[in-house]
Amino acid sequence: MDIARRRLRLSDSHISVLGLLAEEGRLPQELATAKRELVTAGIIDGEDKIVAELYPLVSTLMVPRVIAQVELSGPRGTTRSGAVVGDDFLFTHENWPGDTESEYVPAEPGTLVWGLARMVGLHRDLTAETDSAEEITTTMGAFNRVVERMEASALDEPQAMAGDAGAPPRLVEVLAQLNCMWRMTVVWHGSARLPADGNPAVSGLAVWDCGLEGYWLRELPAEPVADGRVNSESVLRVRRTSAEQLWRMITDLLPSGDELRAAKT
Repeated sequence: MDIARRRLRLSDSHISVLGLLAEEGRLPQELATAKRELVTAGIIDGEDKIVAELYPLVSTLMVPRVIAQVELSGPRGTTRSGAVVGDDFLFTHENWPGDTESEYVPAEPGTLVWGLARMVGLHRDLTAETDSAEEITTTMGAFNRVVERMEASALDEPQAMAGDAGAPPRLVEVLAQLNCMWRMTVVWHGSARLPADGNPAVSGLAVWDCGLEGYWLRELPAEPVADGRVNSESVLRVRRTSAEQLWRMITDLLPSGDELRAAKT
């Protein structure tokens, strides 16, 4: 815990302990180690009380109004970051590949889009021009076969690899420049976009960052993707896009101020 900068490093187990203590719930044995770590760090005192400095974070996690999740997969593994917005506070959290702890940092609402864009490494386009009309359509099965061959260090020409995988050669060319894939999901309660069944509203997008080949938005399967809804026969369609367009898309994922006020009411 860095009190001076109001930031903390916490794992999911630590968050579970804090939530149970805040609700005066019983801690299961599997969380005993996480609790000891919090005591050692001075986050919990000897009477199982959470220190006052953690009130903003705990209160936000207990009653979130908006939850943004960012999953980024790259050569070193997958990271899971995001943001949690409460009535009075906003926190972002990020972790490194292979690290079980995330750094939680308070943020201002006006910086949220900047923070989410930074989590996915959004950068200026590396190409001089972007053809936003270019699309690639295939199947998830063909995509998986191309990825498997690339992971096996296959050195085939794009045309040969595409033929073996039953995929368009252009897909192979784009994936050969892949830096990472990321998904961003926003969940919240509101009025304008609230589903008829009363469940939280969910919006999301999935993107490929392909370096010199630019950014590609995965239009199909469209986010958010429910478990069990995608198979090898599912259509995969990606469209070339730009950093500027992605910035607007990230902004559009978030509820407006009026929607947030309606959700709070």
